[in-house]
Amino acid sequence: MKILIAEDDPVSRKMLERILSKDENEVTSVENGVQALAALEKETPDMLITDWMMPDLDGLELSQRVRALDLANYVYIILLTALTDKQRIIQGLDAGADDYITKPYDRTELLARVRAGKRVIDLEKSLRQRNQELSDALAQVKQLKGLLPICMFCKKIRKDDNYWQQVEEYVADHTEADFSHSICPECLEEHYPDYAQRKKARETVVE
Repeated sequence: MKILIAEDDPVSRKMLERILSKDENEVTSVENGVQALAALEKETPDMLITDWMMPDLDGLELSQRVRALDLANYVYIILLTALTDKQRIIQGLDAGADDYITKPYDRTELLARVRAGKRVIDLEKSLRQRNQELSDALAQVKQLKGLLPICMFCKKIRKDDNYWQQVEEYVADHTEADFSHSICPECLEEHYPDYAQRKKARETVVE
């Protein structure tokens, strides 16, 4: 998982890097909220862990700015804060943070909250993929609902590149349908009249 850390204290920043890297995450760190915002606009991480109290652009405003961006994927935000007042915590969550950890934090709690966030991230990615698959399927349905030029004699369909294609080939290329060939009663009588007569005779006897 790609994690971006925004922490102005160098000791805390290095500690976070070490803990999260050992847990098999791809970690990038910056010194403040301005740098974090610039990094986000270049490459979208899966998760942002940001300190609340930072110069220029604090964690609260950074969370608000991230939510206002049109990013490639959802960024899960965890706020690090020494503030324990309930109203301040609510303020942070309302600003766009998904979770928070109070300082000084416990290593095991930090990793547990990161893993909990990863479950949410994985679910969001799965839903996004399902939505794309649904959009692709609907696009195929719309394409099939359009006007199809079809030969009145051989029943081939003309594609956009002016290439004529058998009906079953065209449908197979644009849907997930499979074909099993058979013969309708009318074609059976036209192409195999003797067999059609014998078939009718057998059916009459059975009745």
